[in-house]
Amino acid sequence: MFYVYVLYSDSCQKHYTGFTSNLEARLQSHNELANKGFTIKCRPWRLIHSEIFSDKKDAMKRELWLKTGVGREFIKLSRVLSCKLRGLR
Repeated sequence: MFYVYVLYSDSCQKHYTGFTSNLEARLQSHNELANKGFTIKCRPWRLIHSEIFSDKKDAMKRELWLKTGVGREFIKLSRVLSCKLRGLR
């Protein structure tokens, strides 16, 4: 299985989109283990969106789409809707 995920950093107010075959380990890497790269600057990261794929190519295509302008808008709208449904904003 392959996962496409979107993380959000409250401290930097940034999103990070990626894909992996082990979501739990990847989240731990972003938040604790990595010692270089973009994500260490904005810790902690929280998972705000994920999707599961059986095919690696499909996951990679979805990751690329989420990084487009339309994909970023999709994530923002999903986040707003989720907050409204939970009564947060």
